[in-house]
Amino acid sequence: MSAYIIADVDVTDPQQYEEYKRWSSAAMQAHGAEVLVRGGAVTVLEGGWQPSRIVVLRFPSVEAARAFHDSPEYRRAREARAGAAVMRMIAVEGVA
Repeated sequence: MSAYIIADVDVTDPQQYEEYKRWSSAAMQAHGAEVLVRGGAVTVLEGGWQPSRIVVLRFPSVEAARAFHDSPEYRRAREARAGAAVMRMIAVEGVA
């Protein structure tokens, strides 16, 4: 069953965040992530949620999503992101 990583990101240091994007892109490629959303315009339809940057990745399973998140490649990206953004990230199981 497919799984999705959904991230809500508040970038606090755009220049440093570019380094994170470089390493996270390499990790996504290495782990077969399908990028569905990466920082496009956000329109709030209901509620008080005001995200500034949303990322949605598709994986073949929750296990594959966790393997990406826990990988040495993504660990390097997280280290590059330290101090550059506040990240809220979840993995959710898809319906198909």
